[in-house]
Amino acid sequence: MVNPGSSERRLRRRNPVLGEVSEGAVTQAPSETYRAAGVDIAAGDEAVRRIAPLARATFRPEVLGGIGAFAGFVRVPSGYAEPVLVSSTDGVGSKLKVAFVAGRHDTVGIDLVAMGVNDLLVHGAEPLYFLDYIGTSRLEPSLIEALVAGVAAGCRQAGCALIGGETAELPDLYAPGEYDLAGFAVGIVERARIVDGAGVKPGDVVLGLASSGLHSNGYSLARRIVFDVLELDVAAVFPGTGRAVADELLEPTRIYVRAVLPIRGSVHAMAHVTGGGITGNLPRVLPDGCRALVRRRAWTVPPVFETLRVAGRVDEAEMFRTFNMGIGYLLVLPPDELPATRAALAAAGETVFEIGEIVAGPRGVELV
Repeated sequence: MVNPGSSERRLRRRNPVLGEVSEGAVTQAPSETYRAAGVDIAAGDEAVRRIAPLARATFRPEVLGGIGAFAGFVRVPSGYAEPVLVSSTDGVGSKLKVAFVAGRHDTVGIDLVAMGVNDLLVHGAEPLYFLDYIGTSRLEPSLIEALVAGVAAGCRQAGCALIGGETAELPDLYAPGEYDLAGFAVGIVERARIVDGAGVKPGDVVLGLASSGLHSNGYSLARRIVFDVLELDVAAVFPGTGRAVADELLEPTRIYVRAVLPIRGSVHAMAHVTGGGITGNLPRVLPDGCRALVRRRAWTVPPVFETLRVAGRVDEAEMFRTFNMGIGYLLVLPPDELPATRAALAAAGETVFEIGEIVAGPRGVELV
C-alpha cells in the first residue's frame, strides 16, 4: 500500500498482505541523498507496519491473504449463477482542504469509500473489495495511519475488504502538508438482479434517505461561503447548527449499503446524490418518457444548507444542483412495495422520506 517516489526504475519492498513499497526513481541503492531529495524510505516502511493490521481487519472470506506481493487476490463468492463485477472510482475532492486546515484526517477515508460503494449499490451490487491511492508531499506514518484507518472504517461499514493500495511521496507535486485520495471499489451482482432503471414507470414512488450533511460534494462553493464570506475559522460555531465548522464540514458521507442491500429486489431504480444534486443524478437512472416530480417540502432541509444559501445568496436551483440538500440516496419503486420497503429501511436505521413520484413526460426532475 505504500509507494514513495515515482517512475524510472523502482526498487521494491514487498508486504505479504498489502503489496509493495516502491522506492521511486533511483539508479543505485537508496541513500541519504535520496532522503534529502524528499523521499523517506524508512517512513514508508513504518507506514506499512502501521496500516497492515487495519487492512487485515476488513478481510472477507474471499480474500486470499498472503499471496499478492504485487496485487490482491479475491475469489468470486459462491452462490452466483451468472456473477457480474461492478466497479467504480472516485475521490474526496476539495473537502480535503478542510481536513488540511483542521488537522483532522481520520474521517476523509470514510468519504472515499462511501463515494465508491454507494455508486456500486445503485446497480444492486454488493461491495466486495476496495483499493486506495494516497499521494502526499511528505510521507508521515501517523498521517497515513489516520487516513487508512478511515478507509478501513468505511470498508467495515460497507462490508467490503481493503485489499491494498498505493501511497506515493511526491514532494515536487504536492504542497507541504497536503495530499490527495482516490479509491477503487469493486462489487458483485447476479446479472438477472442488476438494477438499471429499465423498469421505472409512471406511478412509481420516489423515496429519499437522509444524508449526514454535505457528504463530499459542493465544497468549492461551501468553503468560499464559510471561509471568505462568513470569515469563519474551523473552530468557530457554524451558524444554525451548534457545531464547530470543522465538525460540520468534516462529517463523513453516509454509507447506505447495509440498509439498502436487503431491499434491492423491490426497487426499479436507485441514485446516489453526489455532484449535480437530486436534479442532476436522478435523471441518470430514468428511462425516456419518465419524469420525476420531487416535492421540495417533503423533508426538512438541514440547517447547514440554509446557512449556505442565505450567506452566499445562492438561488434554490443552484442549491439543488450543487448540494444534496439533506437527501443522500434515492430509490424509485412501485407503490405496492412502499410500506414494506420503508419499514425495512427505517428498521435498518435510515431516515426515510417519500419525496415524489414518477409521471409521464420528458426525462428529468421537476421540483414542485
